[in-house]
Amino acid sequence: MPLATTSSRRAASDSCASAQSALALSSVAIPALLLFISGIAALIYQVLWIKQLSLVVGVEVYAITTGISAFFAGLALGGFLFGRWADRLSRPVRLYSFLELAVAVLGVGSTLGLAHAAGPFANLEAHAGLFAWLLPFALVGIPAFLMGGTLPVLVRALTPPAGQLGTAGGRLYAANTAGAIAGALLTSFLLIPALGVQGTAYAAAALNLLAALGAFALDRRVEPRPAAAQSGQRSAQARLAITLYALAGGIALGYEVVWSQSIVQFMSTRSFAFSVVLATYLAGLVIGSALYARWADRIRDPWGVFALLIAAAGLIALLEIAGLGRWLVIVQTQAEALALSLTGSDLAGMCARFAVAALSVVFLPTLLLGAAFPVVLRLAVDAGQVGRDVGTVVALNTFGGIVGAMLTGFVLVPLLGLVHSLAALALGAAAIALCAVTYGQRVSKGRRQGAFALALVAVLAAVLIPSDRLAQLLPGARGGSLAFYEESRGGTVAVVDQQRGRSSFKRLYIQGVSNSGDAMPSLRYMRLQALLPLLIQRDEPKSALVIGFGTGITAGALLRYPGLEQRVVAELLPAVVRAAPLFQGNFNVATDPRMDIRLRDGRRELLRNPQQYDLITLEPPPPSAAGVVNLYSRDFYQLAAQRLRAGGQVAQWLPLPTQNNEDSRALVRSFLDVFPHASLWTTEFHEMLLIGSSEPLELDAARIRARFEQPDVASALREVGVVSPAALLATWVTDRAGLERYAGDALAVTDDQPRIEYATWVRHDEFARVLPELLALRSEPPLINADASFLAALANQRERLMRFYAVGLYAYNGERQAWEQAVQRVIAEDGGNPYYRWFIGGGQ
Repeated sequence: MPLATTSSRRAASDSCASAQSALALSSVAIPALLLFISGIAALIYQVLWIKQLSLVVGVEVYAITTGISAFFAGLALGGFLFGRWADRLSRPVRLYSFLELAVAVLGVGSTLGLAHAAGPFANLEAHAGLFAWLLPFALVGIPAFLMGGTLPVLVRALTPPAGQLGTAGGRLYAANTAGAIAGALLTSFLLIPALGVQGTAYAAAALNLLAALGAFALDRRVEPRPAAAQSGQRSAQARLAITLYALAGGIALGYEVVWSQSIVQFMSTRSFAFSVVLATYLAGLVIGSALYARWADRIRDPWGVFALLIAAAGLIALLEIAGLGRWLVIVQTQAEALALSLTGSDLAGMCARFAVAALSVVFLPTLLLGAAFPVVLRLAVDAGQVGRDVGTVVALNTFGGIVGAMLTGFVLVPLLGLVHSLAALALGAAAIALCAVTYGQRVSKGRRQGAFALALVAVLAAVLIPSDRLAQLLPGARGGSLAFYEESRGGTVAVVDQQRGRSSFKRLYIQGVSNSGDAMPSLRYMRLQALLPLLIQRDEPKSALVIGFGTGITAGALLRYPGLEQRVVAELLPAVVRAAPLFQGNFNVATDPRMDIRLRDGRRELLRNPQQYDLITLEPPPPSAAGVVNLYSRDFYQLAAQRLRAGGQVAQWLPLPTQNNEDSRALVRSFLDVFPHASLWTTEFHEMLLIGSSEPLELDAARIRARFEQPDVASALREVGVVSPAALLATWVTDRAGLERYAGDALAVTDDQPRIEYATWVRHDEFARVLPELLALRSEPPLINADASFLAALANQRERLMRFYAVGLYAYNGERQAWEQAVQRVIAEDGGNPYYRWFIGGGQ
């Protein structure tokens, strides 16, 4: 045969193959669009249900992880079973459309069910134990089961040729995951703030219906496909690929667990920050899958490529943590400044900071993991059993992820710490890579050597990187010394020694974010958080519950009130309790047998325990932190009110610098909607206290004086500048009438409308505007049995306190001359007050 003729035929054949390839790939567009839409809806549901699960099963790490596992288990099982079913259908697109319709109905139903499931779950758990978990498992797992079928069913509907499985499957996976990115961002930044939880579920259902309609239209245009022939067992190579990819799923979710704890100190505890990190994680998967899908079916050594991708992902994840340092903060600051200059939005600036941190820690490893998906499809999927094999790949990878997340969070991190856990995961990734190049077929010598080299570097990095690497990066550690550090299943807890003038104090860091401390301002407001409501109650209080242990100062103050017969505190993290002995002023509460410390979510404690109290006092993190709004909502106050004895009170910490004025008004409205009798007190320059009850407040001066003069009580309050009963009552601001004027027409924060969690960033100098507005509400306290001398002392103490606050506001507003004049008078009148002295003279 002449050479020219042979060449012509080969060219014609190549041209025909290229045309078929282009035709096949063009048919991916509509299924990809459908999977993009369903990916948006799926992530919306996931975010909503995780949020709702925290209200149903609590926010303890075991509880919420178990609840989330129901979602992923549903996805895995759905992918496994529906993929097999799709192979037997001639119109698999029709099955996809019915899946989307069912998800729309069940998704909304589950959201509504979870909104009312907390009470029934608590009752079931009390009587049926572990069987109660069937309720949240069913509500979350059943619709997730249907969602899990969408990807393998549409890949089967596409039925790409044997030589294009990796390319087509990778593109569909990328489209589905790109939808998930959009869903993660839309939910936090737009949908929940605008529509609330239930409204957001309806929006997700609308997307499911849109996808279903699109699938029905597509089904009318597609010719029926013959059912796939039932083939025999998978090849040994396919089984190996599926097994290794399942193990890789465990490694990937293990990374996510470690990242969630290690990256927070460069981020924020707000929902926006977590959404940006999740979107970055998913973006790495999308881009990796989409980019590599172009070459997935043309590479000659898929086993070698798979090995290098997995090993490199593990090694880079470890090295990125090792390389974190001050440089990241500098880059974040520059990115924030650029975003502010372009948009003028504080939120955009902060999100730029979050994105820089996420890109520096999360993006590259997930890019490589995403690229591994089309490679695995090529290795594991039989062209005659597309639905079955794609479903199996996705299902086992998801199951591996569940196991990996639990193993990392509950075993590795508590035993090894974050850095060494990441090292263990990197070594696990290296082991997967070595198995791939050892047992995979036709692995090139160069890639085999590359896999062994990466494994060796991972071993060296695991040995050389110090275990306290993340502790060294704590913001407070740069200006002080680390006194306590523990990486546990629920989060990282640290205590840092710091200095201010001649004063030294300690600060508590949880997940790398400063929560509280034992400086004088903190000592003052936390002691008043407990003792003030006890002293003003009409009847003698016998029991009290503190929600949030923190430094132990609020809980410890209960020990100073001798009339209490029961003192209870609810705290999530055992490490926080273990750190308590380091803080001054908590009266060794962590080891005092009179204190009943219950390691559980505070809301869950009230829900499952019918015990009633004379006082429930709350000192959680600020309400803008993700999930903490559960302790500031109207629904929570209704629950707390049910756990009060007659005449009992709820005392709610109201921090002023952490939210804008409209958000503080919404918080006050939530409180007023539940408690017919409410009052506002100023416990510290930056903090206020709401006290609510079902009965009118009566401030009996004689009774308050008698309680105040108990030696332990008087000593505890005088140490923080509350020198007399008159000084205590001088912190009164206003009653319900004044609070009503302040709250106005603000909408309440509720479980369905958690507005404060998604509020905009705090405006510049907002605190200096809000404090005067609240102080302007001042009214006379409802005193009885107060003689003239007491009233005169009260007026004098109020004048002194307001003068001190004016000094602080002058400093905030930069009014130097006014500050100098006012501070001299404060020093002259109250130079011995330890609280004033801490601010003005640097403290002792």
